[in-house]
Amino acid sequence: MATAIYLVTGIQASGKSTVAQALAERLPRSAHVRGDVFRRFVVGGRVEMSPDPDPEALEQLRLRHRLAAQAADEYAAAGFTAVLQDNIFGDMLPWTIEQIRTRPLYVVVLAPQPAAVAAREAARGKSAYGAFTVEDLDTGLRETTPRLGLWLDTTDLTVAETVEQILARAQPHS
Repeated sequence: MATAIYLVTGIQASGKSTVAQALAERLPRSAHVRGDVFRRFVVGGRVEMSPDPDPEALEQLRLRHRLAAQAADEYAAAGFTAVLQDNIFGDMLPWTIEQIRTRPLYVVVLAPQPAAVAAREAARGKSAYGAFTVEDLDTGLRETTPRLGLWLDTTDLTVAETVEQILARAQPHS
């Protein structure tokens, strides 16, 4: 039985959750793994990320990404294609890719323009930014994240069009 993992990342309000869910719904046997769940599992002693993160915040972030990778691998081992989505930027992207054993692995970076992200964030019922701004995270994504996988400017794409682009253009990570 052929399985794979799709790793979908991007900044907050870039459409990761919606796109990952829609992608999983297009696949015949799939699981949607939401990396942020592993952050929320930490109740006592959780240290949130910030523009100048505490070493403990970075350690908890690595734990979150490692656990999400393991969950995706376990779904794949059970015959599901896993769609793993989380905020994975900078050097954390290649590090997280190394944590994932399953191949093929498709890496997708959603990178809509900052104005579109700000509009989406304003329309949401929650605020994901805290100490960060849309511009801070967008700049960090574009300037510090290695150009791995398929980078999609989804500013003018619908969710369905984004999923079509992923299915048509994503290439296995080697």
